[in-house]
Amino acid sequence: QVQFVESGGGLVQPGGSLRLSCSVSADIFRNNAMGWYRQAPGKERVLVASITRHWGVAHVPDSVKARFTISRDIAKSTLSLQMNTLKPEDTAVYYCNTVPTLDYWGQGTQVTVSS
Repeated sequence: QVQFVESGGGLVQPGGSLRLSCSVSADIFRNNAMGWYRQAPGKERVLVASITRHWGVAHVPDSVKARFTISRDIAKSTLSLQMNTLKPEDTAVYYCNTVPTLDYWGQGTQVTVSS
């Protein structure tokens, strides 16, 4: 059974930090590259960070590279995203999924950056 359960979002002021977590079905986590995606209001869902299946190499686009860190705990089948120096434009619903994605999505976790 495919399962993605995201948590850790919330309301934070600009410049603040959040750490997102995603609990993933063990089989899915073990056999796939994983990623964090976000969807801002009125926009398409985009990939913001990924980590390879083998060796756990992280890939983060330049737009957030200095602020976002993706990591994983293989033993717990958990994917994390540490987000620092948050900006209002980071406001979105954040999801985890495989890379490339499966058709199934979890409920996501809302991140709102506002003063």
